[in-house]
Amino acid sequence: MPELPEVETVRRGLAPVMEGAVIAAVEARRADLRFPFPERFAERLAGRRIAAMGRRAKYLTADLDDGTVLVMHLGMSGSFRIEVTGESSLPGVFHHDRSKQAAHDHVLFHLDHPNHGKVRVIYNDPRRFGFMDLIARSGFDQHPFFRDLGIEPTGNALSADYLAARFAGKRTPLKAALLDQKLVAGLGNIYVCEALHGAGLSPKRLAGSLTTKNGRPSKHLAPLTDEIRKVIPEGVWVTSVELEPIDPVKERERILAEQRAERENARKPKGKSKKNQEEEEVVEESGPTLDV
Repeated sequence: MPELPEVETVRRGLAPVMEGAVIAAVEARRADLRFPFPERFAERLAGRRIAAMGRRAKYLTADLDDGTVLVMHLGMSGSFRIEVTGESSLPGVFHHDRSKQAAHDHVLFHLDHPNHGKVRVIYNDPRRFGFMDLIARSGFDQHPFFRDLGIEPTGNALSADYLAARFAGKRTPLKAALLDQKLVAGLGNIYVCEALHGAGLSPKRLAGSLTTKNGRPSKHLAPLTDEIRKVIPEGVWVTSVELEPIDPVKERERILAEQRAERENARKPKGKSKKNQEEEEVVEESGPTLDV
């Protein structure tokens, strides 16, 4: 399942060719993915202009000029392929190779873009766990997909006070509390672990222990909030940077390990022990640095 940074990377890859484009036609090559397509799916999209590409949690959204939102979820194996004048590209770098088999090309968007001309955006999904829907923008926040979602992990609403109010009295382990999508939307296993490690907190610690008796944030909540804000943009950068011919999986792991080491060193007092020096040498030997 793609994590939030991977979904954001796909959004950024699609935006240049989809925003401002008119949907000339849509080919839905089957009646369903995980769920059936909405009625008259292709017909309702034809002729519409895409005003903006967005993201809510792990959902991709395309706001159309008639007040409708095209909602797209990648599921486990979904991906988009862009074809401009015969050239094909994938928006973003993924943990695993994305399928390009035509048998799994389930939805084709034929676009007319003012700058790029004729563009095809192809949705490919071997396992068909992804889905698409059409929702009125006016009822977007109340739709069952979104009404129970928490705040975005990089938005201004995330704060130590926000977490304290929701952690108060909770005997849930900290990791499980942060994975609750009703609390913070889009946080997945990898980035919750990274944030907790960066803040020096055990995932097994009780969430309620990070609040004071009067419900105020403890001294640990502000660093945790900072780490959550930090790991998501770091993940987007690692996911979207061009890594070829370096193996993207190994390079991602190496960069995240270096970032963890940097945060640990920043928390430690000046003066390095022999153990710290050995740890730094291991990080330095783990691979070349990237200049971007």
